Amino acid sequence: MTLKAILASSFLALGPALAASGAFAADIEVKMLNKGATGEAMVFEPAAVRAAVGDTIHFVPVDKGHDAAAVKELLPEGVEEFKGKMNQELVLTVEKEGAYVVKCTPHWGMGMVALVVVGEGAPANLDAVKAAKMPKKTRERLDAAITSLGL
Repeated sequence: MTLKAILASSFLALGPALAASGAFAADIEVKMLNKGATGEAMVFEPAAVRAAVGDTIHFVPVDKGHDAAAVKELLPEGVEEFKGKMNQELVLTVEKEGAYVVKCTPHWGMGMVALVVVGEGAPANLDAVKAAKMPKKTRERLDAAITSLGL
């Protein structure tokens, strides 16, 4: 067997293990802004992201007065609630498939909400996310985020 064939077969054998270990994990940035690109106030940008297990989401407070926190009831089963500190980056490594709804605590009522969907297709907890009660502006923005991901 040639060296090229050995390397190719080794990569094919190790590829799935490396992917599962996070060796190919992505870093995704979500900005926390007072005003988004479309002129809307108090937004996460992007408001919706698709990720894979092992990816890291960075919620970055570009403007002051923001945090990123889990909406406790709107996380995949078994995922612990998380809450960042005001004006500080929150780094979230997603370890389970499903929909993660993230809010800015002081601006929740103004519609500052983000959706992170981990995995392919529709998440198992999508119906709960769609049915959850929340302020009107927040509901509108979350529905738009769901639609933007084709869900």
